[in-house]
Amino acid sequence: MLDPIFKQRIRAMQLKDKIIVVTGAASGIGRAMAVRFAREGAKLVVCADLNGPGAREVASLVRGIAFETNVARESDIQHLIEQVETKHGPIDLFCSNAGIGIRGGAEAPNEGWQRIWDINVMAHVWAARHLVPRMAARGGGYLVNTASAAGLLSQIGSAPYAVTKHAAVGLAEWLAITHGDQGIRVSVLCPQAVRTAMTAGNEDGVASINGMMEPDAVAEAVVRAIEAEDFLILPHGEVLEYMRRKTGDYGRWIKGMQKLNRRYRG
Repeated sequence: MLDPIFKQRIRAMQLKDKIIVVTGAASGIGRAMAVRFAREGAKLVVCADLNGPGAREVASLVRGIAFETNVARESDIQHLIEQVETKHGPIDLFCSNAGIGIRGGAEAPNEGWQRIWDINVMAHVWAARHLVPRMAARGGGYLVNTASAAGLLSQIGSAPYAVTKHAAVGLAEWLAITHGDQGIRVSVLCPQAVRTAMTAGNEDGVASINGMMEPDAVAEAVVRAIEAEDFLILPHGEVLEYMRRKTGDYGRWIKGMQKLNRRYRG
């Protein structure tokens, strides 16, 4: 039988008094989410990043704790989850946010394809593998996986990014469908261009066609979506209309994307 206190905690997802883990927390969207969750009154914000000093700096800012974590290694993610749950308590919300981008198409080297696959897809798989059974056993929890609008549409100039972000969206869908009846809520974050290190030097790229959003605005959208338990988080509202156009006439949408490709790569 589920603990009635825990059932009350998961009935309506509020961030106050929750234990929250954020990967990729040293900068960009991850940093903004960690700061925003602390403002909401989280009990503990765990800041995980390959950049250990950066993670520690953000953890100090939010009075949380830091882990130097390489999400491209399953063992690191397993260690992160086990250490937090053993020493601090059950993880209420896990934000699998770390990600990378590389340019190129099918010709991109195998090493690049493997690295982006591990970080943009398998990191989400490994987090679910080691956390979902724990959440299910206690009656629920929340996963937020950062993907991209590229996972709903595509990415001009980067096949590895488009493919891995599509896979990340597909995984989030599957997790929501499969584990929803166990009280596990899932959201997938799909912004367009955000002012981060990843977009530095490419402020006029195709992804910024609707403007470059600040990480703080993305974090605000995440908080609102978690409160509403919305699956799809679209900080750039225009993406929803693009999705409708895509599914409404796939051939016409492809032709439009080909036009964009000529414009930005020609």
